Amino acid sequence: MTNAQTDLTKEASKHKQSATLIYAAFIAGLCSIIYELLIATTVSYFMGDSVKFFSLTIGLYMAAMGFGSYLSKFITDKLLQKFVIAEILLGLIGGMSIPLLYFTYTTTALFYPTYVVLTLCIGFLIGLEIPFLTRLMDNYQALKSNIANILSFDYLGALIATIAFPFFLLPVMGIYQSSLLFGLINMSIAAVVLYSFRKSLGKTAQKLQLLTAAMSLVILVMLVFSSQALKQWDQMLYNGRIVHSEQTPYQKITLTKSKDDLRLYLNGVLQFSSVDEYRYHESLVMVPMTYADNPIKRVLVLGAGDGLAVRELLKYPEIQEIVLVDLDARMTELAKNNAHLVDINLASLTNKKVQVVIDDAFVFLEKNQQTFDLIINDLPDPNTISLSRLYSKQYYRLAKENLSSNGIMVTQATSPFFVKPAFWSIAKTIEAAGFDYTYPYHTNVPSFGDWGFVLSGLQPISLVPKRSLDDSLFLSQETILSMFVFAKDIQEIAVEINQIDKPVVLDYYLNSWRYFSD
Repeated sequence: MTNAQTDLTKEASKHKQSATLIYAAFIAGLCSIIYELLIATTVSYFMGDSVKFFSLTIGLYMAAMGFGSYLSKFITDKLLQKFVIAEILLGLIGGMSIPLLYFTYTTTALFYPTYVVLTLCIGFLIGLEIPFLTRLMDNYQALKSNIANILSFDYLGALIATIAFPFFLLPVMGIYQSSLLFGLINMSIAAVVLYSFRKSLGKTAQKLQLLTAAMSLVILVMLVFSSQALKQWDQMLYNGRIVHSEQTPYQKITLTKSKDDLRLYLNGVLQFSSVDEYRYHESLVMVPMTYADNPIKRVLVLGAGDGLAVRELLKYPEIQEIVLVDLDARMTELAKNNAHLVDINLASLTNKKVQVVIDDAFVFLEKNQQTFDLIINDLPDPNTISLSRLYSKQYYRLAKENLSSNGIMVTQATSPFFVKPAFWSIAKTIEAAGFDYTYPYHTNVPSFGDWGFVLSGLQPISLVPKRSLDDSLFLSQETILSMFVFAKDIQEIAVEINQIDKPVVLDYYLNSWRYFSD
């Protein structure tokens, strides 16, 4: 081989190795953001308070990255070998992070320590990546080009990750499988680097290749059997046989059945039990219908994608139109097509009087031009920052603008016993939004305990029955009146109103439930 040919071969080899390190930077940026999003989202799903846990995750992550970057300067020999080892560890720990969190949540009391340790370990290993890559690139490019290329491809990977996570990974693969997939993708850095630098690493390359292959195989096997693992995990989490489970872009929907008891869970939180859901839905719908002074022709239902509140509304012939607004199209599709749900909602969402709109409740109220005689807020509890805004003064002001002059509104307002500060904050917030006449009430729903609602209007509401309760299974004229009486231990207390920029109801809610669950 001539000197010219040798030089060309060396140049090609250097170009290949340079491209390998650029690839490593791109995948490193991609995986680092995905791990962070996966961990923060998982902890928020299980524990609520997304602001707290996203902030905590970012803080721990960044601190660990800084520590890893700082310590990297003390690593001076066998840099390439140690970079590969770091990537193998990162692929293994990052890929296994969500399965470990799922496991510790259901079987041990070590969920919080596991969350913290995983976040710190992943952050530390990611902190090593860019310093290592920058130094490895010294042999191929000038410093200014070296840093520019490494960082630009790392940031590009991060950008793609932030787009892929909400629009593809979460709705299509879910959190558990995405973690394992990106563990494998992370392992590809080690595999590609070992292949490109196999000559310079010598026998060490073979050992590391075997280790990479073994760890990749472990993750791959877990990914292949992830569906079975998730089914077993779900069954550990829920009582009853799981008859439907899916991850949508917005939530995990799970239906379970035990004998005649059908239950709906959203992100692991019980929404109804068919054994006693009629108590809740009659209290939500029949109470305002019983006391409404004027004819109720147009009704807006916000939330309630399961169709059970609409089922109760359809008992009233005077209602001409029902508009149901739900954020999750899959929930309303299940309510229309799932045999278990259709059996208890009586195919309410396919009724000609019902119009289903897929939209955010807040956004719908901003856009809507036609008023309603009755607005029903049947929204999930305010256990996240995004849900707490649907219990804010600003939200209720929008609802007020969507009401007819004699219209009334009812809001499910959580439990006045278990989360008393949250309940009274919601009631006071509705009043502060311009509903001068508010009537808090509550009832016992065995699956949930004492549960609260707030009836409100722009005009006084006379608590004298205007409609019969012949179609009810639970309510009577006597029981309705008793619902407006609060015992001493759950009577009104001093609380703040809830606003978008100060979501106190979120803290009230989470702190109260934490007290009862500890």
